[in-house]
Amino acid sequence: MQIRYEKRQIAQILGLSERQLNEVDGLPALRGLDDGTGVFGPRHLSTYRQLLDCQPERRPTRRQLFLNFKGGTGKTTLSVAYAYRLAELGHRVLLVDLDSQGHATRHLGLEGERTLYDVLVNKASIADITMGTVLPEFDLVPSNLGMSTIDLALMPLAGREYRLRKALDEVAERYDFIVMDAPPSFGLLNLNALIAADDLVVPVLPDFLSFHGLKLLFETVAGIEEDLGHTLQRIFVVLNQYNPTTKIAREAREALQAHYPEFFAQTIIRQSTQFAQASSEGVPITAHSPSSKGAKDVDALIHELMAVGATTNGKEHA
Repeated sequence: MQIRYEKRQIAQILGLSERQLNEVDGLPALRGLDDGTGVFGPRHLSTYRQLLDCQPERRPTRRQLFLNFKGGTGKTTLSVAYAYRLAELGHRVLLVDLDSQGHATRHLGLEGERTLYDVLVNKASIADITMGTVLPEFDLVPSNLGMSTIDLALMPLAGREYRLRKALDEVAERYDFIVMDAPPSFGLLNLNALIAADDLVVPVLPDFLSFHGLKLLFETVAGIEEDLGHTLQRIFVVLNQYNPTTKIAREAREALQAHYPEFFAQTIIRQSTQFAQASSEGVPITAHSPSSKGAKDVDALIHELMAVGATTNGKEHA
């Protein structure tokens, strides 16, 4: 993953001026990072943040699951962009790829030999399989095709529904956010993910086929609450790839707002060709096209989810 910043972009992310960045340019910590072209990388961003003490306020870890039982909703592109942007802003983030196709892993230009299979089935430590990325604040638990049989492998194991939650407990204090990208299916792994999550983020497309996946998902969530005693603190239905110029998109938006008013997110992710371009180049949209409407919508989603705080869809969580 090749990510480059201009100095003004680094200053903007940090909320500083270029003059303030220039004040620390001669310090040893920055030596060896510059390639002489005047273009900077993610490690410059992290180093400037440390030198200028621009760390965000630390907060209790939130575990956020991106899931929809319907495929093709742009879930992985959105979850990777969301997680990377949080790390750009200085939060400590762990992205957990739960999909055996490894789209989130490949989106970051990475490959991993060991996956959650080793953790949940073979009892490896999740810290041992975690990989670093181009940003020191951003780590990844990778996935590959070896994950495709994990549901079968979990079936005979004791405490099979709670294994992911216990594994994440081991490393939770290291991160402000744990973002899980799940496959569009229901099985023991996604059941683990739902039980491990504080928040559920459900990307949906502005079409009426999305309602079928939502209905099954909410039935599953209700069953987990009744049978296993786990209640998600917050649920956000996020309209993705929205084009307001089409009638069907506008009608789908109105229907989603009517059917799920307590869960429907205020932030709407607008349709943007920059998302596809960024994905094809293996770069999150906020780094690829920071001024695009897609990047601005990701920022708005982060702001909304943070602003809600530790509440349950607008109500205080007990």
